[in-house]
Amino acid sequence: MARPRKKQAEGLGDTVENILEATGIAKVAKWVMGEDCGCEERKAKLNELWRYKKPECLTEEEYSYLDAFYNRGRSSVTPSEQRELLKIYNRVLHERMQPTSCGSCLREIVNKLNQLYAVYKAEQDANTTTDK
Repeated sequence: MARPRKKQAEGLGDTVENILEATGIAKVAKWVMGEDCGCEERKAKLNELWRYKKPECLTEEEYSYLDAFYNRGRSSVTPSEQRELLKIYNRVLHERMQPTSCGSCLREIVNKLNQLYAVYKAEQDANTTTDK
């Protein structure tokens, strides 16, 4: 019989909980301290402090900007484009990147956004195909 899949850890608290359950320590703690051992509060606090990064959804405006950016066919980025890309990147990926003159750093940002854009583009193309 297949084991039920656990939800993906949202932060450090979920990871600690999974380890404690896998090693049996969680059962011992509940046996010694009772059902309300404070584990849920501790887990929530750890998740809040050390949340694993989950990208936010692109807004329609951000998607439109990226669509125009990636479809223009140039390989350079102007300072104003870099600012706009960073604004989207920082919001969606919970980062605090600043404008940079480092080509490889900027390329990494552009590539990560391109991966995210590609997911949205594929979804939009699939929706367009099914709507016809």
